[in-house]
Amino acid sequence: MLTIKNYQKAESLEQAWKLNQQRGNRIIGGMLWMKMGKGNVQTAIDLSGLGLDGIEETQEEFRIGAMVCLRQLEVHPGLLKYTCGAVRESLRHIVGVQFRNLATVGGSIFGRFGFSDVLTMFLAMDSYVELCQGGVIPLAEFAKGGYDRDVLVRVLVKKTPMVFHYESVRNSRTDLPVLTCCGAFLPDALEYRFAIGARPGRAIIIEDKEHILTKDVTPEKAQAFGSSAASWVPTGSNMRGSAQYRSHLVKVLTERTILHLQEGQMGEG
Repeated sequence: MLTIKNYQKAESLEQAWKLNQQRGNRIIGGMLWMKMGKGNVQTAIDLSGLGLDGIEETQEEFRIGAMVCLRQLEVHPGLLKYTCGAVRESLRHIVGVQFRNLATVGGSIFGRFGFSDVLTMFLAMDSYVELCQGGVIPLAEFAKGGYDRDVLVRVLVKKTPMVFHYESVRNSRTDLPVLTCCGAFLPDALEYRFAIGARPGRAIIIEDKEHILTKDVTPEKAQAFGSSAASWVPTGSNMRGSAQYRSHLVKVLTERTILHLQEGQMGEG
């Protein structure tokens, strides 16, 4: 059982940061994963009064506050259009609408959970995190790092021209994923990038280092890249699947994603 001794609604980011430096204090978001755990929290720090619950869209980027709930991402017209619907696909299997109305972007990204569809989706984008003291850093760098006591303020997504596609495999509809895959094609650079999550470790980025996916990608090239990706991506076993099964899924999902991205390019054209 989780026990919270004190509650403090932060009046500023600076106050939230100072409170969070004290051992035993924790920032709370939707508390959906936190309350499943055990332990004692000296002071729960609430960021809900800091105006971080909105999505601001400009010509250059999306600015997504840490307290934005997953449902807001799922139905945001700008994000749906930019990601070719991939953001909705990445979120629609996460438990249920009621859950997604409470779970926050900040909690999902800061937690860097291995099973996180949210982290997988954002890693495939040109995305960054804004930290109270650490400034703006690439999400890929943040995702690799260890936990500290900084405060995640928002996620920034640059509107770099990309075509996206999202895939996941689950043992049941609303279960945690066995494996996740988000692919992105960058038409200006003629490059592909993929984020693979639920390995069951944290999501990681893989790129076409062997230049398999050159111009005129064929099903055979997609298959070859899938086989290479399966050999690159470290996988492990847990109650949802074995390492061998996950490696097989890396091959299948990356191959499938490449073919969908090809269709998306033709649709854009």
